[in-house]
Amino acid sequence: RDSLHNHELYVFYISRAASLVNSEKNLTFAARQILREVKSEQSPVLKGWKAEQAIDMFEKAIVLNPLSDSLKVELASCYVAGDAQETMKGIQQLLQVVKKDSTNMQAQLVLGIGGVISTQYDKAVLRLENVVKNQPVNMEAITWLAEAYEAKGDKQNAIKWYQYSKRIADDPLYSKEVDQHIRQLK
Repeated sequence: RDSLHNHELYVFYISRAASLVNSEKNLTFAARQILREVKSEQSPVLKGWKAEQAIDMFEKAIVLNPLSDSLKVELASCYVAGDAQETMKGIQQLLQVVKKDSTNMQAQLVLGIGGVISTQYDKAVLRLENVVKNQPVNMEAITWLAEAYEAKGDKQNAIKWYQYSKRIADDPLYSKEVDQHIRQLK
């Protein structure tokens, strides 16, 4: 646990501990913890460093289990969420997974997110709608879909998906924030 409340130190130590044990379970656990940190990190320098740590852990886990598409998707997520210059590397890995299994919603979701990040909104919308169709309560897919429509300039669909996200979240504070955002859109 991060008893010191120093996330960077925590990231460093869990990655080192997982490397020493060198089991798929420990490496994957550490990598997922770090990937969560990457997604919420505001500092580009720390985001890049954390992404590198997660990438290292996922790569080691893949060596131990080279057939795991889930590990490959999570590794690609590190590239997409981390350094913008590495996004295409992650996208290529995801496309390989989707080519093998087009029903892999985890890969489709990350490709949709990558589409929003790379401003390929039409592609993002197609992938994210596919995920929401197959996983109608996937809050991450729903919110990214709303953002994709908003960035594309389609306010009507953006509002529709923001409204839908409120029903799924069932959280008054979240609903209040979404209502404010919708008012700004109008």
